[in-house]
Amino acid sequence: MSSETASLHAPTTVDTAKKLGLLPEEFEKIKEILGRTPNFTELCAYSGMWSEHCSYKNSIVWLKTLPKKGKRMLAEAGEENAGLIDIGDGLGCAFKIESHNHPSAIEPYQGAATGVGGINRDIFTMGARPIAQLNSLRFGDIKNPKTKRIIKGVVKGIGDYGNAFGVPTVGGEVFFDECFTQNPLVNAMSVGILKTDRIVSAISYGVGNPVFIVGSATGKDGIHGASFASEDITEESAKNLPSVQVGDPFQEKLLLEASLELIKTDAVVGMQDMGAAGIICSTAEMSAKGDHGMVIWLDKVPTRQADMLPFELLLSESQERMLVVVKKGQEDVVQRVFDKWDLQCVQIGEVTEGGQLEFFFHGEKVADLPAKSLTLGDGAPVYHREYTEPAYFAENKKFDPSTVAQPASYKEVTEFLIGSLNIASKRWVYNQYDSMVGTVNMSTNAPTDAPVVAIKGSRKALVMTVDCNSRYVQADPETGCAIAVAEAARNIAVSGGEGLGVTNCLNFGNPYNPEVYWQFVHAIKGMSKACLEFETPVTGGNVSFYNQSTFAGQTVPVFPTPTIGMVGLMDDVSLQMTIPFKNEGDLVYVIGKMTDDIASSEYLFSYVGIKNSPAPYLNLEEEHHMHRSVRSLIAAKLIKSAHDISDGGLIACLLEKAFTSGFGFNVNTDSAFRKDAFLFGESQGRAVVTVAPEHKEAFEAAVKGMNLPALFLGTVAGKEAVVDGEPFGHIGSLKHRYDHALVDALES
Repeated sequence: MSSETASLHAPTTVDTAKKLGLLPEEFEKIKEILGRTPNFTELCAYSGMWSEHCSYKNSIVWLKTLPKKGKRMLAEAGEENAGLIDIGDGLGCAFKIESHNHPSAIEPYQGAATGVGGINRDIFTMGARPIAQLNSLRFGDIKNPKTKRIIKGVVKGIGDYGNAFGVPTVGGEVFFDECFTQNPLVNAMSVGILKTDRIVSAISYGVGNPVFIVGSATGKDGIHGASFASEDITEESAKNLPSVQVGDPFQEKLLLEASLELIKTDAVVGMQDMGAAGIICSTAEMSAKGDHGMVIWLDKVPTRQADMLPFELLLSESQERMLVVVKKGQEDVVQRVFDKWDLQCVQIGEVTEGGQLEFFFHGEKVADLPAKSLTLGDGAPVYHREYTEPAYFAENKKFDPSTVAQPASYKEVTEFLIGSLNIASKRWVYNQYDSMVGTVNMSTNAPTDAPVVAIKGSRKALVMTVDCNSRYVQADPETGCAIAVAEAARNIAVSGGEGLGVTNCLNFGNPYNPEVYWQFVHAIKGMSKACLEFETPVTGGNVSFYNQSTFAGQTVPVFPTPTIGMVGLMDDVSLQMTIPFKNEGDLVYVIGKMTDDIASSEYLFSYVGIKNSPAPYLNLEEEHHMHRSVRSLIAAKLIKSAHDISDGGLIACLLEKAFTSGFGFNVNTDSAFRKDAFLFGESQGRAVVTVAPEHKEAFEAAVKGMNLPALFLGTVAGKEAVVDGEPFGHIGSLKHRYDHALVDALES
């Protein structure tokens, strides 16, 4: 044994534990569990598994309060690698969203690329073929050269990995605020389809069953990545490139095909992606779930770097790897499949009785740990953190819209808003993504609020979206998070579908900060209320704390961002409803309740310059009624287009409908409301629909019968945007500003 290896067997101290991110009381708990002092390899295992990223130790108390039951649920949140819902005809939909924020802050290209790779592996290890990807991105001040570098790296990383892997990127969102300058948010979502009789679980059982590692060789990239994701970004961590993994999408494509082929052989007991915390996570979670143990021979793990030590092998987060437990006697079947796809497939252990994980290195036992002592819901610590309402929240509630004067020029505000990076076209981003590979995306040439993805061999389609306005959540976490759920459900409804389930990616600052934790708690409360109202249970997701940057002694948290991924179903693709105006002369209506609300709007925040105000108006019952009503209007073929009113308000909605069609509009405001609120306010629960003149009476009778507010605005007309008789500009000229704002900002 070398002196370096020998030192890894020496008993550790509380100082060592602190350096690995463990609290002193956690070190004492580990000693109590083991009945002895852990060696360095064992302590590293607990460091990875008890990190916030793996254990959710600071969040699980509140995550358990989220609604998780529903008639279509095939697995409850946390049971499997991803959420799973029944979509009928013997098919299930697996979907999940996760963050790769810290790696993307340090190395934007690989950080974003490996986020895409990891989330897709979570889907296909369950036996589902990924059919669509989405992403939710947050960037800082675009005038900052670092922000430009991060944007370009992240977008290229997502595009290169997803395009090469061969799954279309069908939708997403991009939001800008200076609070994200040092700490961007990169959330990736994957959606797949499987046969419900071929679901593979992340489980291990059956004494003597062989344990295989398949896919890429193991290197030193990503070691302590889970711990790295559970700390603030500082000058020191910014130098920590080994914590960022390196991806290979072509290898992942082979791994996908090999895995799905293997599943068809019925040789698999269980399978799990090797993501955060690597081998120790996969062996611990699979063993704990199956109430069995494992013996693992670490020296048999294929490596791409020489002389890797046991703790490095355990914690490496090298990409494109999976752990597979196979039925004894089926080893040759597994080997043949992976040989066919030219992938490594090596037995590194076997399942044992009891719940102990024993790791050997060249014949010597280097770690001996109870599997359940490592995992969420079992031995991992659970904390109830203190929380305190921030002072700014009371200031937000004091906002009085009557103190805001009407703008001198509504046309000027309109031009400002469509050039704002939070509203302007993100085509520079999505043009780098392949949206058509697989030929299932039904929204590329027929734009919808939520992407519509065909289920081949069926009249059905999946409808999916990611949504969150970080500014709303900063203004009021409970209402802001409820709005994120409501907007996701609304986007699906106006596209012709019905939301079925939610996955979430909860991006917050340091949970030890009582004000940050207050934001987290109230966001969970808002999510629960909204999910219960829309009957969209939470199928799973991801918590990402420590999204704040400490530079030059100053700590800056990001806006709280509980990103909502929602998947819905359209029973008949003929019900797909699109955004663009269809014909000149069509009638334009707003459905849903109009209010005198300008709170937290892009207009108020960016144009007027008022940063403290509440979240916009939301009434969940009214919102849900609008969703049901618009689906009825679509089914009755009484409307020709629909687009929800969100960022930028009514004027942005109208212009987006015009930009995708080329038609202009001639509309009037209602003097019963503030004109700035009418045009630019972002109160929720509304959409703009168009109606053929011959359906006017039937439409108005229908909405009256539904008790749905519907306000006639005007008509689709010409090539100009006209409001109250005032020309706001030619649609082509306005579209040019809308289309080029982001490119111009990146190139300036």
